[in-house]
Amino acid sequence: MANSRLRKLGAYLRPHWKNVSLGILALLVVNGLGVYIPLLIRDGIDELRQQTSGSLEQVARFVLLVFLLCSIMWGIRMSSRILLFGVGRQVEFDLKQRIFQHLLKLEQSYFQVNTAGDLINRATSDLDNIRRLLGFAVLSLANIVFAYSMTLPVMISINWQLSLMALAVYPVMLIAVQLFSDRLRTQQQTVQEELSDLSELIQEDMSGMALIKIYAQEENERQAFRQVNQQLLDANLDLAKTRNMLFPIVEGLAYISLLVLLTFGTGAIARQEITIGGFLALILFSERLVFPTALLGFTISAYQRGEVSIDRIESIFTVEPKIQDQPAAIPLPLPISGKISAQNLTYTYPEASKPALNNLNFTIMPGEMVAIVGAIGSGKSTLANALPRLLDIAPQQLFVDGYDLTQVKLDDLRGAIAYVPQDSFLFSTSIKNNISYGNPTASLVKIETAAQQAQIAAEILNFPQQYETIVGERGITLSGGQRQRTALARALMLDAPILILDDALSSVDNQTATDILANLRQSRIKSDRPSTPRTVIFISHQLSAAATADRIFVMEKGQIIQSGTHTELIQPEGLYRFLWNQQQLEELLR
Repeated sequence: MANSRLRKLGAYLRPHWKNVSLGILALLVVNGLGVYIPLLIRDGIDELRQQTSGSLEQVARFVLLVFLLCSIMWGIRMSSRILLFGVGRQVEFDLKQRIFQHLLKLEQSYFQVNTAGDLINRATSDLDNIRRLLGFAVLSLANIVFAYSMTLPVMISINWQLSLMALAVYPVMLIAVQLFSDRLRTQQQTVQEELSDLSELIQEDMSGMALIKIYAQEENERQAFRQVNQQLLDANLDLAKTRNMLFPIVEGLAYISLLVLLTFGTGAIARQEITIGGFLALILFSERLVFPTALLGFTISAYQRGEVSIDRIESIFTVEPKIQDQPAAIPLPLPISGKISAQNLTYTYPEASKPALNNLNFTIMPGEMVAIVGAIGSGKSTLANALPRLLDIAPQQLFVDGYDLTQVKLDDLRGAIAYVPQDSFLFSTSIKNNISYGNPTASLVKIETAAQQAQIAAEILNFPQQYETIVGERGITLSGGQRQRTALARALMLDAPILILDDALSSVDNQTATDILANLRQSRIKSDRPSTPRTVIFISHQLSAAATADRIFVMEKGQIIQSGTHTELIQPEGLYRFLWNQQQLEELLR
């Protein structure tokens, strides 16, 4: 597992290997100067001690040289930090792009299991941990490796006994870090999970703020937030306690080496086993190793956070989209006529015991308007979602112009179908941008034409900003009927040969719905064939509007149990007649 994470880190860094290499090379130069400067101080002190009288000018030159070398080292160190921290930021950018592009490929069921709050937390907090790992931790590890590999040989060459005594405590420090590592990893994962829960709760409450106020549940939501926030606080405090125990231990053990030098170094000088300059150099070298050694604890902590975050990010990438182009997918010849047929169409939702669609067989001719009616849960929306392959249906069951939907390219298929789902989602932008979403370069004339066909144009003109009116998050400033008609206008902008309305006019009155359907019946799509009619599938509970369709499919328990025109279906006893009489009675009682 650890090796796989390291390979992932290597894959993240590979596109930026030049900057990584330059940053590490700069650290190599810095550590080379860091070794040279104490040796220069040693030689200078020993040389001055051998002279009977030191020249002030000579000391000034010596100090100026050390200052110049330290300034150069500082400048190169800053360059290395900019390069390596910049790589961390670039990797963060790359991963955000990958996450977003991958999420766009996944089907809707993935987002029903993985909440938006958790995904947002992964794309922010977890990516921030990876950025720190690839910036701070890579810089620290490279610095530690160079510092030890270049400093230790020089220390041993000056006096190996003192050097080994000073370094004797370091294995103890590494053992202490190892003992704390598993606890740090577990606690960091808990923090990330609690942070995701908090993000989910905030997003859910912000989306349902109106409902919270209507039911006067502010206090309950406040308590719920307090509980989740308290859990996050407890997790953070546990993590902080572990860090606060580890880091002082690491730092204290590192400083013991300095105490060892001070304790035994004076005796070595008295016995002339080491010069004063050499002793000061050993102190400087020991001081030089204190900071990288103390940072080792922080580096381990960053790696622990990064390990958890890598797993959480990679868990997104490991999910393969179930609905995607087959290796031998063929283009859908355009323009299509709009013929739709099903042969023994069956679909069962994952973990469901009964099929949502059960052995459907039908043919919808080009330009035909078909209404699909039935009780809630009868399979109407499932059928609507199957047509643009929003569901993973089996091959050889559903066809457009004779082509198996599972064998044609998704872009071609969905480009031929305009779909208005039950949830009339609008983006937080202008009405114009919402209508032209599928065709951003469309002219205002085309946008107005689509709005007129959707029976929303007159109301848009009454808005203060007209087509530039901002609709707010999810179209909150519009009524339900206005949102549905705006979504319909957006679908009509595509000028697709097949139009699917999944209860998309439920918030529109019967007369307006009937007028909209009449407009759709009269409209023609623009294609190489003159006056090509549009195939319309209209799912609705408004039977008075459905009655105007060319044919009506009546669904029950995933099956089409009746099919025909309104006149044909209203005569015999059956579900359609029962639903029609029930709706007529409801209208009389209003």
